[in-house]
Amino acid sequence: MGIEVRNLAVARGGVTVLHGLSFAVPPGKALVLRGPNGSGKTTLLRTLAGLQPATSGEIAMPADAVAYAGHSDGLKATLTVSENLAFWAAIYGGPSIEDAIRALDLATLVRRRAGELSAGQKRRLGLARLLVTGRPLWLLDEPTVSLDASAVALFAGVVRSHLAAGGVAIVATHVDLGLPEAEVLDLDPFRVRVLARDGFDEAFA
Repeated sequence: MGIEVRNLAVARGGVTVLHGLSFAVPPGKALVLRGPNGSGKTTLLRTLAGLQPATSGEIAMPADAVAYAGHSDGLKATLTVSENLAFWAAIYGGPSIEDAIRALDLATLVRRRAGELSAGQKRRLGLARLLVTGRPLWLLDEPTVSLDASAVALFAGVVRSHLAAGGVAIVATHVDLGLPEAEVLDLDPFRVRVLARDGFDEAFA
């Protein structure tokens, strides 16, 4: 089963930023979110991940389906690469870490502490966590930040393999990941326009 969203509204800081969102992503498919900075992409992903409540609407998906990769890599600096992955695998009860290490090209780094990694290496390790969760629905917020071209291609292959196995991905990105038959959702038409104040009332209050 994938995910279905019906007439969803989401808020940031108590202010509704998107409303009227409806879409469905079936197994094996990806949805790419588009929109300018501040358009609500991160807020939508955080809401789908259950990190904040929706203002209104419905989200239908299986229980315990989501793995979320946000702006933070979610690493413990004093643990090694393998220890970080083993920690998350134990938390989620997911598969062994070897496939994740191989998929994100981390084999030469397994004994290195996360705090000693470069920005790109940390990002690859953070994304490798997705593979040890065993979760079918990946929510990805600008996942290729700090990655060079070869690492972007590597991660794109990981996402394509996830889809081929029946997984689902919802991705906020400006990078072409070459996802097969991915739908694109432009969030701009769903943004709540707030009229700017000109300061007149405040000056004479």
